[in-house]
Amino acid sequence: MAALAATRVFTGTDLLENATVFIEGGRITEVRPGLSSGADAHDGLLAPGFIDVQVNGGGGAQFNDNPAVETLRTITDAHIQFGVTGIMATLISDQRGKVAAAIDAVDEGIREGLPGLLGLHLEGPWLSAPRRGVHPQEFLRTMDAGDLDLLAKERDFPVLVTLAPEQASPDDVKRLTGAGIQVSIGHTAAPAEILEPLLDAGATGFTHLFNAMPPLEGRNPGPIGVALAHSETWAGIILDGIHVHPISARAAFAAKSARKLMLVSDAMATVGATDPTMRLFGERVTVSNGALRTSTGTLAGAHLELSTAACNATTLIQASQEQALRMASLTPAEFLNIDHERGRIAAGGRADMVLLGPDLDVRGVWSAGNRIR
Repeated sequence: MAALAATRVFTGTDLLENATVFIEGGRITEVRPGLSSGADAHDGLLAPGFIDVQVNGGGGAQFNDNPAVETLRTITDAHIQFGVTGIMATLISDQRGKVAAAIDAVDEGIREGLPGLLGLHLEGPWLSAPRRGVHPQEFLRTMDAGDLDLLAKERDFPVLVTLAPEQASPDDVKRLTGAGIQVSIGHTAAPAEILEPLLDAGATGFTHLFNAMPPLEGRNPGPIGVALAHSETWAGIILDGIHVHPISARAAFAAKSARKLMLVSDAMATVGATDPTMRLFGERVTVSNGALRTSTGTLAGAHLELSTAACNATTLIQASQEQALRMASLTPAEFLNIDHERGRIAAGGRADMVLLGPDLDVRGVWSAGNRIR
């Protein structure tokens, strides 16, 4: 049995002073007050490993370019350095064959026990063309029976699908959620009366709130109004200070709280890479002043990772450190229905943890009890 002690331990809900975490077989067996003799002790904040439900790339690799295990290994290695112990590898809208290839790649990676890989997020291609952002219009389509048959097969890992009500019906959502898939609404301009039936059908989330959505209006609440009004839905938010104005982000935080607002990176290949440029569907995109943009100025994902997003949460929306860490760990775990074993430092859970400094800088990362950074 191994023991890991820290001067502060955030369990996902509570902050403990001087505590020891006991680990056996990759799982936490006990969290005990005090710095136990013989433990691997650290002066810092030990927290649950971060969970990022929207990761397109990292380390110079983009999942869409080559949906294979070697790509996933490069991406997960890049994000592990920033305290992320579970990513939802994200495939943005692409040709039909890429969806099946992405499913196969994640399935193989999970079977191999690839550290840092949690599941698959399909962000499209069932999105609204006017709100597509950098998603190529030629790949967007309406969800059909073939899509549903492919997606609804039983998987050994979480699957998240982002879709727009313009391209998928409440019956489609029922089929997906009935198969255990998490459904999030995004890239849409649908009115409230079209959006709410998808929530009734089982959709529970909103993808990168405020982005690829029309603004909230008094007589037309749209996706933003519906997301803020439905207190039991989750919403991802990109806190880089660029994608969402801090005041808008604070409004979302006030409405959703740390219990339902989750930090996402929407990270692209430039995260954890030395090259500030990349190619996206043949178009050159470049990091400039912290933003990843096309030549026409369109935001193309984000040059962001979760440790920075968590730090930004304490400054941009005045969240406490505990609230920021919850939004990066337990909240996404609850959204994915995996909080019984991830997102917490508690007996029975996986020993996925991150050691942080005073400014939430990453000093150590453990996956299933093994130190990987």
